Amino acid sequence: MDETALSGVIRAALVEFGADRPGFAWQDPELDAMSKTYAASGWIYYVAVEGGNILGGAGIGPLSGVEATCELQKMYLAPSARGKGVGCRLMANLLEQARVLNYRWIYLETLSAMVAAQRLYRTWGFLKIEKPLGQTGHGGCDSWFLKELHGSGVFGELEIDC
Repeated sequence: MDETALSGVIRAALVEFGADRPGFAWQDPELDAMSKTYAASGWIYYVAVEGGNILGGAGIGPLSGVEATCELQKMYLAPSARGKGVGCRLMANLLEQARVLNYRWIYLETLSAMVAAQRLYRTWGFLKIEKPLGQTGHGGCDSWFLKELHGSGVFGELEIDC
């Protein structure tokens, strides 16, 4: 995988939404070495590719400071990939892997300006919460979501057709 191309897609999306400054994934050192970060136990990153072109990707990793919880990380798509089910398929795969890895909760941070992304999260049953969880190092985000991965009741499972 071309990590430079992937980091280029991520950084372009961060610029597009005004998140190319401290407090966002822009400054994360792993952007240029994603394969090393996501090779650790409890971590996974999927890259969406079409015709040899990297469309974007998304991953999960343990949420520092919160037991049994993973964080949805670096879910960004090139504009040409949006609205075509790519994000939906990434989410389906990541939620399944989070369950396999025995996480109980999945958490994410985003920006209120990322309206389409928030729509995707809500479709998958993420609920907006009032304040951030754990230590992500991304203090610039202003919207936080949480989803229970196991159990029933308010946090029951959804069947989504991508």
